Amino acid sequence: MTIAIIGHGNVGGALAGQWLKAGHEIMVGARNPKSEKLERLLSRHPEIAVMGVAKAVQSAEVLLIATPPEIANTLVQQWGDVSGKTIIDATNAIRKKPDPYPTAYHAFVAQTEAAVVKCFNTTGYENMLNPTYGDQALDLFMAGDSETAKEVANQLALDAGFAACYDFGKADRVELLEQFALAWINLALFQGHGRSIGLKLLKR
Repeated sequence: MTIAIIGHGNVGGALAGQWLKAGHEIMVGARNPKSEKLERLLSRHPEIAVMGVAKAVQSAEVLLIATPPEIANTLVQQWGDVSGKTIIDATNAIRKKPDPYPTAYHAFVAQTEAAVVKCFNTTGYENMLNPTYGDQALDLFMAGDSETAKEVANQLALDAGFAACYDFGKADRVELLEQFALAWINLALFQGHGRSIGLKLLKR
């Protein structure tokens, strides 16, 4: 797949590296191609193509959004027509929302013709760099109305090294999935367990 990373910080950078290893073509849409974050990412993965946000979006099949969620409306205005593309919303609107929408997912669904899914938002970037714990790999979760987008997210989760990507439900479960992300944040940061913890669904 050709994947545009919009938001090349910890999460976007970690997934870019994992997807490169899986054979995907990665491009970064950047407002500032000379930023320190981007330079660090390129020092690890010089094969990543860097271009303006709109050009990256138009050149890709899949868009990973790992920006602050409150800028979702601004992003949509920059992109142009994204019909036929898949948007993966990896944000969490915990403190700030893209007014008047409750999450970036809802902003993208309301304002584009793309297939949209919420995914890659429930764990820390360290687990995206390496989702393996001993002889097991962590799980991911996704939500949204588009089955097409969910198929893409599932494949990219597996390509990033996760064991499975479980369907959390449709659009009415997107906000719940963001709350689920708070469980990891609470345990890792506020309860003092550290960021080297992960979530896995076990079945009997």
